[in-house]
Amino acid sequence: MQLPTSDKGVWMNQVYRTIIKRILDDFFGVLLLICLSPLMLVLAIWIKLDSKGPVLFKQERVGRNGKRFTIYKFRSMSDDAPHQMATSEFDTALSYITRSGRLMRKTSLDELPQLVNVVKGEMSFIGPRPLIPKEEKVLRLRHTNGAEGLAPGITGLAQVRGRDEVTDNQKANYDGEYAENVSFKEDCLILMKTFLDVIQSRGVNDGEQDWLTK
Repeated sequence: MQLPTSDKGVWMNQVYRTIIKRILDDFFGVLLLICLSPLMLVLAIWIKLDSKGPVLFKQERVGRNGKRFTIYKFRSMSDDAPHQMATSEFDTALSYITRSGRLMRKTSLDELPQLVNVVKGEMSFIGPRPLIPKEEKVLRLRHTNGAEGLAPGITGLAQVRGRDEVTDNQKANYDGEYAENVSFKEDCLILMKTFLDVIQSRGVNDGEQDWLTK
């Protein structure tokens, strides 16, 4: 008995969502960690030479089904910056961002250590961005719209539709929209859009000052 075309599409998306997506995360997570390890070593050395403090920034985030985990990023701010805060909450974020951090944030290179989170199964390449526990409004909305059940991503639909420039309600709505439409095609489109946004530094809002001269 052959499934109707519509049912077959739903079945394929479900297989992708529950099995194939995790396999691709594992494979490309390990591959990219190996291939990018020389670059990550160079960045680590630069961070140590540029400012005092650890190379990695570690922060508690909320993952799938509300489970908390530690996210890894290259440290882009001075060691005395407030820890459990989103950058958008800072009055003067640029006063904390280091010289190496400004370049890494513009190019999203500070996100590379999250490949470790992907390999550990705590994150995916594509999904709702993991939030800090105090971002309760968006977390409640994600619980309601089904996005809470997804592994958080290095990038996601909200990131390619505005990143730092979207409101909490918009972010949650985009996350819910993605949760309803997880598919290989959708993930490929988000990856391509992310690549273009990174090249153009689109959606990054750390301040208006000239980051190269600070």
